[in-house]
Amino acid sequence: MRVMSDHAHFQLRRRRLFEKMGQGIAVIPTAPEVARNADAHYDYRHDSHFYYLSGFAEPEAVLVLVDGKAMQSILFCREKNPEREIWDGFRYGPAAAARHFGFDAAYPIAQLDEKLSELMADQPTLYYPMGAGSDWDARLLKVREAVKAKARSGIQAPSHLRDVQELLNEMRLIKDSVEQDIMRRAAAISCEAHRRAMRFTRPGQYEYEVEAELLHEFCSHGARHPAYTSIVAGGANACTLHYVGNDARLNDGELLLIDAGCELAGYASDITRTFPINGKFTPAQKDVYQIVLAAQEAAIAAARPGNSWDAPHQAALRVLAQGFIDLKLCQGSLESVLETESYKQFYMHRTGHWLGMDVHDVGEYKLDGSWRSLQSGMTLTVEPGCYIRPADNVPKELWHIGIRIEDDVLITAQGNEVLTREAPKTIEQIEEEMRHE
Repeated sequence: MRVMSDHAHFQLRRRRLFEKMGQGIAVIPTAPEVARNADAHYDYRHDSHFYYLSGFAEPEAVLVLVDGKAMQSILFCREKNPEREIWDGFRYGPAAAARHFGFDAAYPIAQLDEKLSELMADQPTLYYPMGAGSDWDARLLKVREAVKAKARSGIQAPSHLRDVQELLNEMRLIKDSVEQDIMRRAAAISCEAHRRAMRFTRPGQYEYEVEAELLHEFCSHGARHPAYTSIVAGGANACTLHYVGNDARLNDGELLLIDAGCELAGYASDITRTFPINGKFTPAQKDVYQIVLAAQEAAIAAARPGNSWDAPHQAALRVLAQGFIDLKLCQGSLESVLETESYKQFYMHRTGHWLGMDVHDVGEYKLDGSWRSLQSGMTLTVEPGCYIRPADNVPKELWHIGIRIEDDVLITAQGNEVLTREAPKTIEQIEEEMRHE
C-alpha cells in the first residue's frame, strides 16, 4: 500500500520522541516477513511503533534517530531492484524514501551494522525495543561491543540502555487529530459491515458465510484486512470468549455474537454486536440483553476525562451484578455478589482496553500502583458481556445465551465520542435492521 504524501505528522512525532529521549540514539526496526508455508508469506504488516514514527510500510527497514549536536532521522531500507520489483512490486529505495518520507538520510539495509557502529559512537544512551526480539537484542549489543572496542581511540559506547517502547507507548496512548480521523473512518466502515451482517443473517446459514459479508464490506471500502480474527459465534459458541472456528450452522431461535472490526491505514476498529439469528429476540434473550446494554451505557457515561481507567468497569459491574441477581443467576445482596465475585461465573473479563494501531493497544493502565486518569485523546473499547453456560444454578431458558456489546470510545475534553455509534445496538434498532421483507 502506498502511504499518504503528507508526512508532517510523522516528522512531528519523531521530534517529540527526540524531546523525550534527550541525547542518545534510538534504533527501531519494523516487523519481519513471516513465512506461511514453503515460499509463501503471510500478508505483510509493519511494526506499529516503526510505522507510527516513519509512515514507511515496506519490510526490511530500520529507523535510527540520533540526537547529538544535531537531530537526525535516518532510514535503512531495501535498495531499488528492478528484477525483484517485477515479481514483488514497487520499492522506494533509499534515495526516494528519504525525499518522500522526510528523512534526513537513508541507506541500504545491508549497511545497517556498519553505519550503526559510527552513529552509536559517543552517544550516552541506546534506546531500542528491549525484549521485542532476541535477534535484535543480540545484534544491537554486538554493535555496541564493537564500539566499545574503539575505546583506545577515545570513542565511547552508550553506557545506558533504555527501552524505547516505554516512551512510544505513552506517546501513542494520546491520539492526535490525524489518528482520530483515521479511527473515525475505520469505525464507520466497521459499523456498515455489522449492519450488512445483520441484514444478511438467517437461520440455516453458516458462521463463515456471515464472516464473508464482513470481509466484503471491509475490503470494498479500502480496508483490506480485519484488525483481528473475526469472531462470528452462533448459539453456545458465543459463550467462548475468543471463539474463531466460524464454521457452525446458525440455528433458528439462537443469538449470533459478532466481534469484528477492520484495520484502516494501520489503525484498528473493534465492535461487538449480538442479535437474534431469526431477527426477533425471545423474552429471555431480551431480559439478558437489556442488562448488558444498561451496563454498557453506564460504562460509557463513566468514560470521561478525570475519571480513572477503572471507573467504566466498576460502573458496568454494578449494573451486571444487580441484573444477575434479578435473573436469579446470583444470590445475595449487590455488595455481597461484588465482594465474593460470584458474578464471574457469567462475566469474567474486563470492560475494555486501549485501542489504536494495535487492537489491544499500548499504554499503561496503572501509574505508580493506581489506575491512571482518562484524558482527552485516549481511545478505548467499552465491552461488557454476559455468558451463560448450562449449570444447576441456571434456569434452562437462559442456557447458551452469550451477549457482548462493544463500542469504540474517544475521550474528549467535554466527555466522550462513541466512534461506532452507527452500528445498531438497541433491541428496536436491531430488529428493524433485520426485518426481512
